Amino acid sequence: MRLNFGKGVVDLNLHKFKNIVLFAACVLTIYIVFPDNAYAMHIMEGFLPYNWAAFWWIVMIPFVIAGVRSIKKTVTLHPSLKMLLGMAGAFAFVLSALKIPSVTGSSSHPTGVGLGTILFGPTAMTVLGMIVLIFQALLLAHGGITTLGANTFSMGIVGPFVSYGIYKVTKKLGAPLWLSVFLSATLGDLMTYVTTSFQLGLAFPAASGGVMASVLKFMSIFAFTQIPLAISEGILTVLVINILSSYSQKELQILAIFTGKELPTRKRGM
Repeated sequence: MRLNFGKGVVDLNLHKFKNIVLFAACVLTIYIVFPDNAYAMHIMEGFLPYNWAAFWWIVMIPFVIAGVRSIKKTVTLHPSLKMLLGMAGAFAFVLSALKIPSVTGSSSHPTGVGLGTILFGPTAMTVLGMIVLIFQALLLAHGGITTLGANTFSMGIVGPFVSYGIYKVTKKLGAPLWLSVFLSATLGDLMTYVTTSFQLGLAFPAASGGVMASVLKFMSIFAFTQIPLAISEGILTVLVINILSSYSQKELQILAIFTGKELPTRKRGM
């Protein structure tokens, strides 16, 4: 903040103020567009057998440790990125807390992991995803603590790693940034639900057809709702990257260390 009464100029750091206003506008738009009066899709508390719940907890731990190290390195070298890191977590919290009714009688929701993955990498998003799931389990009864390992694996590990791989491959192939971001967020969202279907299929194999029959059944339950949701999340992530490209150029130039290439400047746009 800078006040210059001599010249009658008041500079209230409009750059960061615009960031906050634009992000708040995105969040408000999400709440208006999507209802939140359905049931959650995260595997709920106590639903998995204890052996499978423990298995996914064990699988999750190494990724969380790697993510903590990644975040610690990032904020130590670049403290100015803390706000952007928090925004990525808030983005995932808001989107994954929305519960959209499905035509099959169940419900689905976006994941919001693509944005944080593109900015900070997949392991950092694992930690953010786990934190988001803990808050949702404790405050919204969305998911659970015993199933935290399974939910983190699908939304915080598989989703981000798929998003990161898609983003890197498409950029190397010369795809425009908007297309790389869109495909990254969309496919990361879809693979989260594919993974959850496999987790449920493994825990509850069908009497006829076994695991694969059960997996296909779970996938069919959410496919009708999740495909358009994934596409919507991809479009929204592109819009947020556009906003950041215009108003957070300094932070994005720093993040070139993690993304491999600099995001476009305001003049070039998306």
